[in-house]
Amino acid sequence: MGETRDTVAAKPAGWSRSLAAMASTRAFQQAAIFVAAALIAGGLVMWLLLGRTSDLVSGQAIETMMVEASGIADVAEAAGPAAAIDVVARRSKDATSRLYLLVSSKGTKLAGNLERWPDALPHADQRSGNRNSGGVFEYGSTVDKSRARSAAGIVRAISKDMTLLVGRDLSLQQEYAAQVRWLYLAGFGALALAGLAAGLIASRLAMRRIGEIVVTSDRIMAGDFTQRVPATSAGDELDRLAGNLNAMLDRIESLMAGLREVSDNIAHDLKTPLTRLRTRAEAALRDGDPAQARDGLGRVIEDADELIKTFNALLLIARLEAGPLEGSTETFELDELVRDVAELYEPVAEEAGMTLVCHADEPAIVHANRQLIGQAVANLIDNAIKYAPRSGSGDRHAGADITVDLAVAQREVSISVSDRGPGIPAADRERVLKRFVRLEASRTRPGTGLGLSLVAAVARLHGGRILLEDNAPGLRIVLALPRQDEKGRHD
Repeated sequence: MGETRDTVAAKPAGWSRSLAAMASTRAFQQAAIFVAAALIAGGLVMWLLLGRTSDLVSGQAIETMMVEASGIADVAEAAGPAAAIDVVARRSKDATSRLYLLVSSKGTKLAGNLERWPDALPHADQRSGNRNSGGVFEYGSTVDKSRARSAAGIVRAISKDMTLLVGRDLSLQQEYAAQVRWLYLAGFGALALAGLAAGLIASRLAMRRIGEIVVTSDRIMAGDFTQRVPATSAGDELDRLAGNLNAMLDRIESLMAGLREVSDNIAHDLKTPLTRLRTRAEAALRDGDPAQARDGLGRVIEDADELIKTFNALLLIARLEAGPLEGSTETFELDELVRDVAELYEPVAEEAGMTLVCHADEPAIVHANRQLIGQAVANLIDNAIKYAPRSGSGDRHAGADITVDLAVAQREVSISVSDRGPGIPAADRERVLKRFVRLEASRTRPGTGLGLSLVAAVARLHGGRILLEDNAPGLRIVLALPRQDEKGRHD
């Protein structure tokens, strides 16, 4: 069956709405403004050119007529009126656009190709001397007597008994001006249509791209965070916008995934210490022995302190991920800070039966938060002490169990902490930087899974990076920070 009347009637309405929507876009409005400006500027230029051309042509014609009138006047003065009449008669025979009329003082035609004196032109008299007068007048065509033609003429009295009119037909000039005007109107009309069509095409393309962005954002708002804004190979501003939006969506998806993972890990890792805390508190209440109750309460306080440390670490990581800490940075010597932290942990390593060696002799200046960098280095060393095997040799020259190195490159300063522990598989190195992530092999040891997360947050805050590498055997963690010169400027 054919289309119904309602369907056919709905199409023009749909097209009109579509055209109205495209016409309301910024791209179409800018194109319309540019077209209007081009038309105005072109019109002014064309008007000036036409006026200048008309002035030049008219000036040339007037000058030619004045010279010709002066020549005939000279003939009349030198050879008499009969010679002037003869000159005008000869010049009038083959003339097409040149007009002549020589009349007596009584208005009688003596010679020329004009039938009568134009009403629009005054008669000259002898008192005017060599002065010329004239203007624009109409005359009857020699082909079509009913059709009036326009001409410009010069009037001059060449003697006390004769007045001369020398004119030029303006038909060709008027036809030329009319053709130029039509060409101007047609050209600028075509330019206006082409500009508006280009504006509609540009607005349609822009609306199509924006429509794709809107559809993608609607799906994302509906809960599908895997959607991404499509991009083309044009590399225009909409592609750059799509790239930024997709990067933002990747970050949001990562944060959402991290939030879900954090929630799962909180439920898994904090439920056990909270249950143990409650069990010990109940046991302390049930136990009648004051000494055992005091000991139980002491363990409850220790468990509570560990929980407080965990939540403090979570709060610190949240503050670091929220943005830089304003007014908390300073320029300091990183090598000195690294040596101080390593020296602080040397007794801890020795108590655990390990050797810790620090190589941080090269000067390194950074602009950062001293406390956060120190906390990050301390976390790296503390992790190495927890998971590195105990050698028990105590010989610093036999090979250190933990090595802290400081390396200065052209653009960054690297702090690396290496151990001889079991290491981390390459597939899990990115995952362990997230909060509460602990590998199965390390769940039996004390810890919250926030140490490396804090280090990663400190690296991001300072524009640095963290790398986990194979130490063969063991793990090597590198914290790289932007380097600064002695004047506090980034290299």
